[in-house]
Amino acid sequence: MPNAITRVITWLNGDYVGEDAYGNRYYQAKSAAAKGRRRRRWVIYSDDPKSPVDRDEASRVPPMYHAWLHYTLADFPNESTIARRPWQKEHQPNLTGTPLAYRPPGHTLRGGQRDRATGDYEAWTPE
Repeated sequence: MPNAITRVITWLNGDYVGEDAYGNRYYQAKSAAAKGRRRRRWVIYSDDPKSPVDRDEASRVPPMYHAWLHYTLADFPNESTIARRPWQKEHQPNLTGTPLAYRPPGHTLRGGQRDRATGDYEAWTPE
């Protein structure tokens, strides 16, 4: 839930543009931007209690919506622009620092036991 100031500013100055599959809501400024400037765009993050990352984490914005926020796309993403190719994976936020973060073998939180060296490494020494 956004704080009171964000809600008031959004209510007064924001035009609702749309929502993504994760419940994030996107807005842009009601008024046209000054000459040589762009209309301001912003996101109000969803209150998903199941999300493994902090609520206000920028990596929770899917790529196509990020492109719209940063004016890489002129139009808000729709079904045809967000359709994924068969080789593309589902968007995931940055999981660093969460229990779902990647931990390679030998990580202290995975037991701390690394495989023994194979002996194929030879250190460089100057002549």
